[in-house]
Amino acid sequence: MKKNLYLTFSLNNYLYGVDTVYVEEIFNLPELTTISEVPNGIIGFVNLRGEILPVMDLNLKLGYLSPDSHLTDSVVVLKYEKLRLGILVNQIHEIREISLDEIATELNDERKLVVEQRNIITGVTHFPDDILILNNPNNWLYFDETQQLVSLQNYLQQDMFDSSNVDELQTNDSDFLLLQKSTFCQNATLEERKVFKQRADNLRLSTKTQDFKNFKTLAIITLNDYLFGVDLEMVREFTDIYHVTPIPCCPSHIIGNMNLRGEILTLIDLRGLLLNVPSKSVLVGSKVMVIEVEGIVAGVIVEEIYDVMFSLNLQKVTAIPTTINSINAQYCQGAAPYQEKIMSILDIPKIFLKGGLIVDEAV
Repeated sequence: MKKNLYLTFSLNNYLYGVDTVYVEEIFNLPELTTISEVPNGIIGFVNLRGEILPVMDLNLKLGYLSPDSHLTDSVVVLKYEKLRLGILVNQIHEIREISLDEIATELNDERKLVVEQRNIITGVTHFPDDILILNNPNNWLYFDETQQLVSLQNYLQQDMFDSSNVDELQTNDSDFLLLQKSTFCQNATLEERKVFKQRADNLRLSTKTQDFKNFKTLAIITLNDYLFGVDLEMVREFTDIYHVTPIPCCPSHIIGNMNLRGEILTLIDLRGLLLNVPSKSVLVGSKVMVIEVEGIVAGVIVEEIYDVMFSLNLQKVTAIPTTINSINAQYCQGAAPYQEKIMSILDIPKIFLKGGLIVDEAV
């Protein structure tokens, strides 16, 4: 049975999954431009590098109340054919591999879906928590709603977001103007509104100023409180550890085998190779990152998943700082800033093919 990768996220205490084939990028929630007459669920628009992006709150579309937005919220950009849409999420979790036969189309009796909800939610899977699987984004809007969105986007493109009409606000003027803003996040403090606005300003950068060939998408994890970036193309999924079978006569970095939906997955601890520290005992429920490189599949123990789709500007990659002497730099491609911290970018092919991690008896 074919398996697809799903980005999982939480919204209003529910866990959702969306096929990664639709996911373009993820960014922190910015200030949104609000308009009164919009399709159901649309909470505003943002200028994303010169293109007007509508943002939807699935709470409203599914018939729930919409809680206040927070600085910790994010926007996931989805694209299917000509439709490009952002959705508000409270927290990004991980990427999971799910086969179609694991998705039940019927929910339990307490959570029957109405027609409007059926357009958005195609089913549920158990991992072990319930994950509501989202439908093709093209099904979320009716034809007239899509046409209305296109008209609004054209209006905003030509008027409100025209570069000749965008004021470069001075700091001493902006506080007053921010307090007079529209209905977006009305309960936010002045300081929070400043952050929302700064995020929107950053997203407004023209595509002419960026060469997207110089960007790479990474998953961000931690080991011993150090941040590491991993090329997302080599990450098959993230999952939890439930039962590990030890492998006799193997090096200490080989933790054991785990049954991952019928596939035997060898678990590896990179801390000895990267940080020269002994392996730790692995607890049930710990996270593992499933890596696939040149036909080798293994699970890498991780302590925490910080980000699953971080867009890295390769021009910001530098050598590993000499102050971080506890990291084995030969297995890193460099370092880059991440949320006011420094992350090391792992050279996964070198680690797996030349790091002496894989032994024939274990794979």
